[in-house]
Amino acid sequence: MKSFQLFTAAFISATVLFSSCGGSEEKKEEKKSEEVTETPANQTETHGTEIKPGEVTVTTPLNAQWVSSGKSIYELKCQSCHKLTDERLVGPGWKGVTQRREPHWIMNMITNVDMMLETDPEAQKLLEQCLVRMPNQNITKDDSRQVLEFMRSNDGVK
Repeated sequence: MKSFQLFTAAFISATVLFSSCGGSEEKKEEKKSEEVTETPANQTETHGTEIKPGEVTVTTPLNAQWVSSGKSIYELKCQSCHKLTDERLVGPGWKGVTQRREPHWIMNMITNVDMMLETDPEAQKLLEQCLVRMPNQNITKDDSRQVLEFMRSNDGVK
């Protein structure tokens, strides 16, 4: 009789354990599918034309409207991978980036990721460090200029 009770208790414990594991897997899969955001089938990726040195003019004081728009773009498309400090998240932190890189380099990295990773040694070094290729966020040249203005604001330019 005791062995039957032990068998029943073990069977019930195993059933509870396996059923609870199965439920969490389903929840993980549901959560995972919710996190993936795909580009709609009818929307193609856009790639900007290369921005050459001298094509970007930065001014002081900052354009407050561009800073605000750039911040909105950052919050929507960038902050999941980039912090505003020098701390690396998925990609490198943004603190001091406008002092280390030329404006045209930054804007090309935002709008022409594939070109930069294929041709630019500094972009290739960043890929080696971060181990994750930056996705194309379909950001226009004008939007990238606004993100640059927000980056400048983050670096203390007034």
